[in-house]
Amino acid sequence: MSTPHNPVGWFEIYVHDMDRAKQFYQATLGVTLQHLPSPTAIPIELWAFPMEMTAPGSAGAIVKMEGKDPGAGGIIIYFSCADCAVETARAAANGGRIHQDKFDIGEYGFCSLVYDTEGNMIGLHSMA
Repeated sequence: MSTPHNPVGWFEIYVHDMDRAKQFYQATLGVTLQHLPSPTAIPIELWAFPMEMTAPGSAGAIVKMEGKDPGAGGIIIYFSCADCAVETARAAANGGRIHQDKFDIGEYGFCSLVYDTEGNMIGLHSMA
């Protein structure tokens, strides 16, 4: 039997306009993204969210890559927040669009859903 772990090990949010997307995520989440070198010969631009490889949770990046478009898909990534209403307001103030304001999910806390500047829907989650 293997050791229990979180099912998501990495995420990528695809974008068209990297500068606009970087500004949105940095301002909305209050973080600084770090440039990562392309891991392949295929031209790919990656900017990673702050991460600690040995900490629980998932690391990931915003990515610009030929042949992969952003937008509505089947995946929503939820960012952890102290109070998701704060980041929801920041998203709207930074060029995003609110899909659903903070709502109660019972014993699991609260969520909100917003669109980033590239048309990707992301989730914001908090316990308060």
